[in-house]
Amino acid sequence: MKLEALIRQKRQIRAIGFDDAPFVRHQVAKVNISGIVCANTRFEGMVWGAVQADGEDATETICQLLIGKKFLPQLHLVLLDGIGFGGLNLVDLPLLAQKLQLPCVAVMRKVPNIDKMKQAMSRLPNYQQRLARLQKAGKIYAYSPFFFQVCGERPQIIAQALIQLTDRGKVPEALRLAHLVGAAIINGESSSQA
Repeated sequence: MKLEALIRQKRQIRAIGFDDAPFVRHQVAKVNISGIVCANTRFEGMVWGAVQADGEDATETICQLLIGKKFLPQLHLVLLDGIGFGGLNLVDLPLLAQKLQLPCVAVMRKVPNIDKMKQAMSRLPNYQQRLARLQKAGKIYAYSPFFFQVCGERPQIIAQALIQLTDRGKVPEALRLAHLVGAAIINGESSSQA
């Protein structure tokens, strides 16, 4: 069922939220990512993977964690904690939405400094490809209290879905849990910031 219909009928939305686990810059080659599946705000499952630090495999890794696996047919929405994983390993948001056949949303706590991102990316290989992924993610929408980029759905519908997927504050529960779980696995305990 389409996301808009689920919201209109006050039905449950099943989303997966991806976040990278804590890592020390320039000291690790691989960075773990957790994907937490929630039905509205209730935890239902988890996937775990790894991406190259400052690499270019984030889109492919997320696809490998979902395509052909049990959770994908259940999902209505994919949430990302921004488009960068493991530093500047940027997700190709339109490609991810196309491959998964789901709306894909990069949620941010605040509007990023794009100039600083470009400056940091310029020191990495394949700058033009990274810049293209950054630009393809599209406009950053502000629907209080959320900031997000979206491919595969209208921003007004996503704003309504994010409200339904958020228990309190500015972070949908699937993303909040992905952050906490990643920190707990890597550091032995979850962090206070989510």
